[in-house]
Amino acid sequence: MKYALLIYPEPGSHEALSPEEYAPVNAAYLALRNDPRCLAGAHLQPGQTATTVRDGMITDGPFADTKEVLAGYYVVEATDLDDAIEFTRKIPAIGLGGAVEVRPLVHVPVEDSF
Repeated sequence: MKYALLIYPEPGSHEALSPEEYAPVNAAYLALRNDPRCLAGAHLQPGQTATTVRDGMITDGPFADTKEVLAGYYVVEATDLDDAIEFTRKIPAIGLGGAVEVRPLVHVPVEDSF
């Protein structure tokens, strides 16, 4: 089953690290891309760079009334929820006070168009 792992770091946690402290954290994020379960992943630009479209209205910034802002994600193919959770334990944001939301993806069968 495929899962989206949505990364919500503790605000300021990564920015508070010195370059020497951040280097192994960044390397840990990149190393997760080499895990055979990892299908995709990306680090998002800061929330203040977001644009929100709702009911045809366009506003700057994220439309969230919370301190937590989505900072990145992985998509993994895991045998079950426990396997997906095991993958999250390696995500540095958790060790820095953040959270990772684990959500199963909806399987939509692709119809043969021929």
